[in-house]
Amino acid sequence: MSLLVNWIRCCVVDGILCLFLLLLLQIQWLGGITSVVNKSSKVIPFATKAHADVGFNYSVTRSACLTLCVPVLAELPQPQNLTLLTLNTQYVLTWDWDQTTTGNSVSFTVEYMAKYKMKMKKKNWSRVCERTTRTRCDLTGSDLHYLGMYVLRVRASADGVNSDWVNKDFCPDIDASLGPPSRVELAPVGNLLDVTISDPLTSTQHSMKEHVLFLYYRILYWSRSDDPQGLKPKVLDSSNNLVTLPELEAWTWYCVMIQSRYDYYNKTSSYTEPQCMQTEGDTPYGQIFLYFLVSMMVCFLLVLLSSYAFFRFYRGLKNTFYPSIQLPAHIQEYLCDFSPGSDMPRLLTADSEAELCCDKLTICPEVVLLEIHVPPPLTAPPSELEQDSGRHIRQDSGDSGIYSTEGGSAQQGRSGGEPIRRDQEVDSWQTLEQVKMEEMGRELADERDLDEGVVDVCV
Repeated sequence: MSLLVNWIRCCVVDGILCLFLLLLLQIQWLGGITSVVNKSSKVIPFATKAHADVGFNYSVTRSACLTLCVPVLAELPQPQNLTLLTLNTQYVLTWDWDQTTTGNSVSFTVEYMAKYKMKMKKKNWSRVCERTTRTRCDLTGSDLHYLGMYVLRVRASADGVNSDWVNKDFCPDIDASLGPPSRVELAPVGNLLDVTISDPLTSTQHSMKEHVLFLYYRILYWSRSDDPQGLKPKVLDSSNNLVTLPELEAWTWYCVMIQSRYDYYNKTSSYTEPQCMQTEGDTPYGQIFLYFLVSMMVCFLLVLLSSYAFFRFYRGLKNTFYPSIQLPAHIQEYLCDFSPGSDMPRLLTADSEAELCCDKLTICPEVVLLEIHVPPPLTAPPSELEQDSGRHIRQDSGDSGIYSTEGGSAQQGRSGGEPIRRDQEVDSWQTLEQVKMEEMGRELADERDLDEGVVDVCV
């Protein structure tokens, strides 16, 4: 609001001055004052107290008064509090800016140059950030040498108006902060601890010892049982990457913190997070015996399981290729058909068939005897029939191995001339018929045996 009031005040004063100048020009046109005419052709500077308050500059000529007197705005304020946020070789430049002065339309430009070039007539600045609206600029990728000295500068721009440059000197070797070790590892070695330290890394993942030659580490370690908070730690300084902590007790937990240090410029990093590890020692005899028992049990179980698995595999393999139950002979004869023109499959060889020890067993079906009931004849058969019957009985009994006593007795009766009774003749005739039926049954049984074949039973 005050700026607007001052601007209006300046416009009023400029109007009065223009009227005064017009009056002088009118006098010159009339030819009254020659000296004023000569001076009026030159640039006449005017400055009032109102101009000085707002920082306005004015130049008035003879032609400017015929138009309008326009004020020119002063330069923007400069960025304030330039600060560098650094870690190893990572550099970020920050500054402060009051956004209420010009709003959000302000942009910033950041440049840098080696300090020894400042004395040259022609200065060649390297621009990093141009027209950025943020109040920070990352210089990590600018490839600034760690031992070099540079001049950084920042300015603000808004609506085509630029502020003055603000400079800041920067030397990474002096101003850059030092980071802690990138990695720490602990390993027990008997009743001691080995500490493996990885160097701090640059932005390109290289060791900081390439830039800081006299970098070393401060190691703090303490017993977790005696000093849980680490209030009284032991201190050990070393520039090596592998350090063995001395004077430790066996089977005790120790905690370690490490810091990077550079004494030339009094640089120190923050400490790493505490890491704890238990030391070792001589193994007790009871523990050794326990380990021995456990190992023996494990070995026994492994041998037992492997033996059982092998036995099961062997049995399965044997049952597959050498089964205990063999095929019958009437099936094997088809599997072992070696005739030249046979189309039967050959699944068994002659050698395997020869190894089979079999005994032949003949299976005969049950003989069914047919019973024929013949009524007895009313009269005795003639003597010719008796002779034929007796002869037939002897012939049949010779073929079958069965002798009829009744037929023999009939023949003896005839040869001795003894009479045969009627009842005996009837019984002889019936016996003859029964013998004929048994012979017929045996012939049928023999035919069935030929059809069914012979079954081999392996022993």
